[in-house]
Amino acid sequence: MNGDKNPLRELTPSRSASDSATLVIFGATGDLTARKLMPALYSLFCQDLLPGDFKIVGFARRPKTSEIFRNEIASYLQNLNKGSRLDSFLSAVHYHRGDYTLAESHVGLKKKLEKFGHNRLFYLATPPSQYESIITNLGTAQLAATAGGWIRVIIEKPFGHDVKRSGELNRFIARVFNENQIYRIDHYLGKETVQNILVFRLANGIFEPIWNRRYVDHVQITVAEKVGVEGRGRFFEETGILRDIVQNHMLQLLCLTAMEPPSTFDANAVRDEKVKVLQSIRAIEIDQVENTTVRAQYAAGSMDGIMKKGYLQEEGVDPLSSTETFTALQLYPDNWRWAGVPFYLRTGKRLPKRVTEISIYFKDAPLKIFGKRADDVKPNVLTLNIQPDEGISLRFDSKVPGQGGKIRPVTMDFRYGTSFGVDPPDAYERLLLDALLGDSTLFTRADESENAWRIIQPILDYWQNYKKKPLPQYNIGTWGPAEAAKLLKRSGRRWRRL
Repeated sequence: MNGDKNPLRELTPSRSASDSATLVIFGATGDLTARKLMPALYSLFCQDLLPGDFKIVGFARRPKTSEIFRNEIASYLQNLNKGSRLDSFLSAVHYHRGDYTLAESHVGLKKKLEKFGHNRLFYLATPPSQYESIITNLGTAQLAATAGGWIRVIIEKPFGHDVKRSGELNRFIARVFNENQIYRIDHYLGKETVQNILVFRLANGIFEPIWNRRYVDHVQITVAEKVGVEGRGRFFEETGILRDIVQNHMLQLLCLTAMEPPSTFDANAVRDEKVKVLQSIRAIEIDQVENTTVRAQYAAGSMDGIMKKGYLQEEGVDPLSSTETFTALQLYPDNWRWAGVPFYLRTGKRLPKRVTEISIYFKDAPLKIFGKRADDVKPNVLTLNIQPDEGISLRFDSKVPGQGGKIRPVTMDFRYGTSFGVDPPDAYERLLLDALLGDSTLFTRADESENAWRIIQPILDYWQNYKKKPLPQYNIGTWGPAEAAKLLKRSGRRWRRL
């Protein structure tokens, strides 16, 4: 399994990992393991997609036995109404108590793993501050390579804190693992609609010919969250929404929307084209930041009839903080396909609803032949809904039935659940299985990560050196500050109503 696999395969038994394998989860007692990893693994197990001889080893500091760990997992999965084959699944689960910073803990882990075979997948579900210690100790314990099997490591975002530290982290990990062993995970890439972007574009002859600057006026990408920082104020203070969402999720969505067709559907060919998009994005000069970006914080207010704190009142947040909970920005891919077409990105917390979507706005028809009724003609908009209702919609204009000549926009909708009769698989199911199969297409390569940081670094530098205190505030339950609307209004555009 070399990582050069077709990324458009379905989750079917033909994709099951037939070899033995062991998954080691560092941070096994954390929230990510309970909410995402274990449910995804159990779902794969129930579909018979995991290796026949599959083991899970949880690694964490807390003192507990394998039996206690199994009981905790069982309790959580039963609460999710997932229990038909639970006992069989739990029999493959083990626990290893250890300290991420101690080499002897990893030597002990190696002794345990020697009982389970040579194929190993390490998952770093820990805070980024622990990455270097874990990687170092995996190397010291000689767990980064094994005779007769494969070794891979999954690393969660954020991958680095800025362009400098991202590069340093890449070089540090490269001392222990080869690039083809490293799987930098962004769960957005496991979502069905994200994967479907390339199918939609490249398998349908009516769309690819118009997917360019001649026909597209602009593109909007929105990632909206209804929740606030949810008790993660201290973490969010160190990241902000630009690092937390834009640098990874949103730039990945931009790449898949803007990239050229790859020469073949293997991992490196697809990621090569994504890197080309990132490299083509016009650099934002320091003196352009104010005119091309917006940042703000949510204020205290009522949402769904309940009073909510403003960001500055959240636990762990500096009352004088200049960390943004909303940002909008304008980017230009300067390449042959997209030159002159702006891509507008917006993301924030405490917005009216949870939604992620990509909207492609097409140019108006060249002549307005309907007289006064032409004012009713709206741009054609193709929207890819990533979450929560995965699907695709197309807006076009139509005459209203009757004797008059009124024109009104109408929408054609496609939803995965209604069209196929099944819900799309969870993103972590797809990504965990791909990592076990050695398919790295939906994972981020080192040069992708560093080029993404290069794009937002001037914005981070400007915001750091020219802090606004206080930042503009926006009312919770709204679509951000007035400055966000002005960003598009300057060119006669406006944000899509959601």
